[in-house]
Amino acid sequence: MGKRRNRQGYVGTASLLAFLLALALGACSSGGGAGNEGEQPSPSAGASPAGSASPAPGGEGIAKPRVAFVYLGVPGDGGWTYEHDQGRLLMEKELGIQATTVENVPEGADAERVFEELAQNHDVIFGTSFGYMDAMVSVAKRHPDVKFMHASGYKTADNLGTYLGQEYQSAYLVGMAAGKMTKNGHLGYVGAYPIPEVIYTINAFALGVRSVNPEAKVSVVWSNTWYDPATERQAAVSLLDKGVDVLAAYQDSPASIQAAAERGVWGIGNDSDMGRYAPETYISNPVWRWGPYYVEQVKAVIDGTWQSGSDFGSMADGITDIAPFGKNVPEEVQALVEEKKQAILKGSFDVFAGPIRDQSGAERVPEGGAMTVEDILGMAWFVEGIEGTIPQ
Repeated sequence: MGKRRNRQGYVGTASLLAFLLALALGACSSGGGAGNEGEQPSPSAGASPAGSASPAPGGEGIAKPRVAFVYLGVPGDGGWTYEHDQGRLLMEKELGIQATTVENVPEGADAERVFEELAQNHDVIFGTSFGYMDAMVSVAKRHPDVKFMHASGYKTADNLGTYLGQEYQSAYLVGMAAGKMTKNGHLGYVGAYPIPEVIYTINAFALGVRSVNPEAKVSVVWSNTWYDPATERQAAVSLLDKGVDVLAAYQDSPASIQAAAERGVWGIGNDSDMGRYAPETYISNPVWRWGPYYVEQVKAVIDGTWQSGSDFGSMADGITDIAPFGKNVPEEVQALVEEKKQAILKGSFDVFAGPIRDQSGAERVPEGGAMTVEDILGMAWFVEGIEGTIPQ
C-alpha cells in the first residue's frame, strides 16, 4: 500500500492516545454505538462461511487462508462499514476466498469475545473500528499464529498490524471546495469523537477552507457517535440553527447532509460517496478505497511474506480519494480542487506544511517546516479559524 510506518516510535503520544481511546470507548458504551442493545453478535450468526486452511507449498504461507472481518455497524450504513465491506468483496473476487463477516459488534468486552471466537478457526482477522484496539491486542497475545489487522489503531505486536490512510489530504481538497461554495463564510462540522484521527481531519478541512477563503470560520460540535443517525442529525441541526451555509460531518451515516439538504445548505459527507442522499446540495467528501489493501495483505499471508507494521497510505497509494462532485458544484471550483489534487499526488504539496497557527494564534508549525507523521497522529489541538473545543 505504500508507506509502512512504525508507530511504536512515537511513544511520546501514547498517554494522550490512551486517554482519548478511553474517552471514545466510554462515550460508545453510553449510547450512540452501532450495536443493538442486548445483542450478542456471533461469528456464526449471519456470517459467510470461511474456507479451510491449506498449507502452501514449502510451508511458508497458507494457500487459502481463512479470513474474517469484524464491523462496528452494517454495510448498509452507506459510509465507513460499507467501504470496508466493498473492500472485502474485492478481496474475495480477486483471491477466490469467501470471508466470514460479523456485524454490529460493539467496542469493548463483546468485541474481545468475538475476536476470541474467530481466532479459533481463522488465519487472518480484520477489525475495523478504533475502539477494537485493546480487545485485539489481548486476543492476539493468546493466538500468536493468527494474523490480526486493526484499522485506525496504534498498538502493534508480532502478529498484529495497523492500517489507516492519510484522509486529511482528501479533507483538505473538500475544504477548498467548501471554502469556495460558502456565501457567508460560516461553515459547520459535526465531529464523531475527539480522537486524533477526527481532529486532524477537521483541521485539514479548515486549512483547505481558509486557503481559498482566509476569513472563513468553521464551527465544530461533537456527536460522540460513529453511527447514530438521530444523534448526528440533532448535532447537525444545532449548527444549521447558527446559520452555517456549508455543513460537513465525520460519521458513518448521511444524517448530517440530509439535515442540511432540508435547509437548502451545502453538505459534505464522509467515508463513501454520499451524493445520492442530498443530490441537489451535495459538494463531495473524502472516501476510502480499502479493496486493493485487503488484497495485498491477504496475498502476503498466502505468500508467507506478511509482516506486522503500521500502514499509513497516501492519496497517491489509492487508499483515499474524494467522491465525484455534486451536480451543482461549478466547474471552476472542481478545476481548482483538481489542480491541488494533482500537486498532492505528485508530492509537491503537504497539507500540514507551515506556517500553521492554532486557535489561540500560537505558531505550531513555522514557515518552511512541516508536521511529522508522529505529530499528525497525536494531534490534539485545533488550527486557527476553528470555533469549538476539544473535550479533555
